[in-house]
Amino acid sequence: MSLRQFISARRLLRALGSVKSGIEYSWTEGARLLGLHEDLYTHPLHRPLTRPVTVLLIGAGHRGSIYADFAAKNPREMRIVGVADANAQRVQRIANAHNVPARHCWDHWESVFDMPRLADAVIIATPDQLHTAPCLRALALGYDVLLEKPIAPTEAECRQILAAAQASGRIVGVCHVLRYTPYFRELKEMIDAGMIGQVISVQHMEPIEHTHMSHSYVRGAWRNSKTATPIILAKSCHDTDIIRWLVNDHAKEVHCFGNLKWFTHANAPEGSTERCTDGCRVEGECPYSALQIYYRDRKRLYVFDLPPDESKWDALIMQGLKTTDYGRCVYRMDNDQPDHLTVNILFDNGVTAGFSMEAFSSYEGRRTRIMGSMGDIVGNMESFTLTSFKGGQRRSWSLKTDAHGGGDHRMVADWVQAVGQQNPALLSSPIEDSVESHLIAFAAEKSRLRTILQSPEWQDTRRWMREFLAVQAIYSDEELADMVKCCRGILDEANSRVEVEAAREGATLTL
Repeated sequence: MSLRQFISARRLLRALGSVKSGIEYSWTEGARLLGLHEDLYTHPLHRPLTRPVTVLLIGAGHRGSIYADFAAKNPREMRIVGVADANAQRVQRIANAHNVPARHCWDHWESVFDMPRLADAVIIATPDQLHTAPCLRALALGYDVLLEKPIAPTEAECRQILAAAQASGRIVGVCHVLRYTPYFRELKEMIDAGMIGQVISVQHMEPIEHTHMSHSYVRGAWRNSKTATPIILAKSCHDTDIIRWLVNDHAKEVHCFGNLKWFTHANAPEGSTERCTDGCRVEGECPYSALQIYYRDRKRLYVFDLPPDESKWDALIMQGLKTTDYGRCVYRMDNDQPDHLTVNILFDNGVTAGFSMEAFSSYEGRRTRIMGSMGDIVGNMESFTLTSFKGGQRRSWSLKTDAHGGGDHRMVADWVQAVGQQNPALLSSPIEDSVESHLIAFAAEKSRLRTILQSPEWQDTRRWMREFLAVQAIYSDEELADMVKCCRGILDEANSRVEVEAAREGATLTL
């Protein structure tokens, strides 16, 4: 589709929604009536590339595999020519799928950069704590970069990557995939066109879904903020980013409240065990049962790196549940991520935004409410309705997509075009915008921790433990020694939170 056809089609579809008061239309239905089968959300400046963009994949886990899959479906656009991951099985899977030679398969990201430059760009989809070093090395060697979110675990590292990207002149895209979804693109276009007047306020919610929460942020790699990143960054920097993008102004003030309420040792049911496979008496009725989620329902199995032969899955899944964290009781983990939080943001233009992250929901998919001076928008990632205050006209849009709203491959497509054309303007999520949305997340976590640490209950607990430990020397019996050990653990956790707060003291909204 040409640019002229693209613009004409969108205008015609818009017109369909303005024929009379009260009409409702579906974008996809309108496109079908017009005989338009192309993706209307593809950037109009995309063009055929003279050759595929060559890419090295660093991190071949779940997210890395999704991005690499774009190359399999679009071989004229992108080609995977190397892969690095500590997991040999994952490396082999990518190598087989993309015909990567053995000499370009590595077990550590550093090995990638020990070689002469092998490709146009790199995709960095390593764990959160391993983003900064490979990104800086890639930029120094002249690679363009696609960087999985979060950019880095600290504000200082985010700014370091930003400075390196600007100094190198290379293209750095961040995987804020929501910006590339048809849903949010359409919302953005409606707002920018003034169809609800001036934006006054935004309410946005991310329902994680209860088993997803237990999988990723209680049992999974992101369960502990000290070894990964705070959940507001690991999960919800998507949301701080999309709010910032829709409001289109700088954040001025951020406040956050939230805590870990349910997934704690104190809430472990009587009869539960360390693992769901240890004969737990309540496993059959527990909504977070690892046996139910992974073994019976066969959900989220990518963490077990299962072979193609499904006849082997039963034994391998059970082995994983008996040996890995994914089989442990959700009430007996070393998790510290809050299972609910609320963020309030004031922007320079006076717009206010409220964001809520909720673990305890039966559904996933963001919920959005945008209030304007001349209308409002209510949406849920698959559909939205715009209601004008002028006569009550309503416009409805709908499109069913995947869990990320269809944004994953659309994002890769824009990034590949940006690299192929050497035009960063094709990106919706350049590094400059993404850093600012991360600052909002850092400020939110700083606010949340300060609220917890200044609470009278927390201060009283810490004071009692100090007094108890001060006289421990006069006791020597084994029982008391165990109590002391327990208290030391709690005190260490308290001090750790203080240290975390101090380390993040610089997480402000200074831009």
